[in-house]
Amino acid sequence: MERFKARKIDLEGGENKVILNKSDASRLGLFSQSRVKVIKEVSSVTAIVEISHSLVEPGEIGLLPQVLSKLSASEGDTLSVVPKGKPASVEHIREKLQGKELSEHAIREIISDITDRKLSDIELSAYVSGIYAHGMNLRETKDLTMAMIETGDVIEFDKHPIFDHHSIGGVPGNKITLLIVPIVAAAGLMIPKTSSRAISSAGGTADIFEVLANVTLNLHEIKSITEEIGGVIAWGGAVNLAPSDDLIIRAEYPLRIDPYAQVLASVLSKKKATGVEYLVMDIPVGPHTKVKSMEMGRKYARDFMALGDEIGIKVRSALSYGGQPVGDAVGPAVEAMEAMAALEGLDVPNSLIEKSTELAGMILEQGGIAQGRGKEKACKLLSSGKALEKMREIIHYQGGDPDITSSRVPVGKHTYDYLAVNDGYIGSVNNHDIIEIVRASGAPYHKGGGLILNKKRGDKVEKDELLFTIYSENENKLREASKLALHLEPLSIEGMILEKHPDHRSVWS
Repeated sequence: MERFKARKIDLEGGENKVILNKSDASRLGLFSQSRVKVIKEVSSVTAIVEISHSLVEPGEIGLLPQVLSKLSASEGDTLSVVPKGKPASVEHIREKLQGKELSEHAIREIISDITDRKLSDIELSAYVSGIYAHGMNLRETKDLTMAMIETGDVIEFDKHPIFDHHSIGGVPGNKITLLIVPIVAAAGLMIPKTSSRAISSAGGTADIFEVLANVTLNLHEIKSITEEIGGVIAWGGAVNLAPSDDLIIRAEYPLRIDPYAQVLASVLSKKKATGVEYLVMDIPVGPHTKVKSMEMGRKYARDFMALGDEIGIKVRSALSYGGQPVGDAVGPAVEAMEAMAALEGLDVPNSLIEKSTELAGMILEQGGIAQGRGKEKACKLLSSGKALEKMREIIHYQGGDPDITSSRVPVGKHTYDYLAVNDGYIGSVNNHDIIEIVRASGAPYHKGGGLILNKKRGDKVEKDELLFTIYSENENKLREASKLALHLEPLSIEGMILEKHPDHRSVWS
């Protein structure tokens, strides 16, 4: 056992990491990615070693803030360090890379070590790659889901039943939660919606609702607000529900892969941990979404329902149109504005109303509110103003201004109008390109960044007519986003004639 003086290294990371001077590492027989146990009195953390010639001096150990916190240590404290071997879960990851089926015990060890941050980023990437390449059967996926639940907190409601909805994403502008939650809660059902922030999108539901109210709630607040008024819209990352999921996502993002079994387990573990008993799944299908075909969409639907039955959640699934954004607004503030306008009964795109009321209606039918007439009931709750009243109540309970209106939602003050270069019809809207442009405008971190479409697929356009407007809080960001829009051309303009044969380049013999 060696003793070192603690030094804080202000870096972020998904893994527990410490830094040793090259001379100390050599003396202890340690290399980059070796493991050590760091001890302070009765507290200890297993961490991954990185080596530096100059970042720390001999006799010092650099610790990331999360490691200092777990040890309840401060800079300058004396810590003990003991070399450690690799955890058994690394061998289980190797088994999955070889295409083997994992036992329940192996899966639990992997998820436990991920949660405790005992795996390096490289090992975590190997786990994600193994699941992506070889998949998991239903039994493995169930064990994975339960392991993810059991390594975190759960909410135990005193009132039942608990309802929710979830979209697997991939479609920009999918602000439907801001309509579904107040509609369902206004009907007298309980819907504690925990949502994510953006990872690769223009804005997650938590980013959007944060424009209107506080989304960083603890478990007690989620439980008490839901039981008091029926609905809540909270950021799932603020609570310890299936905590391994966020760490796994960190590994998935740079690889740009979304392992099928992990998607199922990710969604249902967090829903089960939130006490959900009835769930409606939205599965957008389209060429620029996560689900490219109806066949794949049906597979997701079947497997969500099958896995839900295994863990005690009644799941209904809906395959939805994902060929272009939902509504016209993409980006946190402009989406919050459009959602409030819909609740206020103002003129908004029909796609937003249709999708929201269809899915809310499915939940109402699950709750026995309107057998076979769920959408009709949802539409009445929306048009009567009862959903708006409930939304104002939710905003108030979550610390926002209950008198906020769509006209008062602050959006980026800098704008750029993108005009049509010729006459024709909108042939397609590229979801990926829209997302890239909105992120370039500053979203989701700058919530005023966004884009509002003036034309969508099938619409007739004339040269110099407005196609969309980009919003930004920053002039430089706006300039970057407008240049990207000109390069990507996210809306394709087509004529009624697709090709001419022979064309003007043909040579007659």
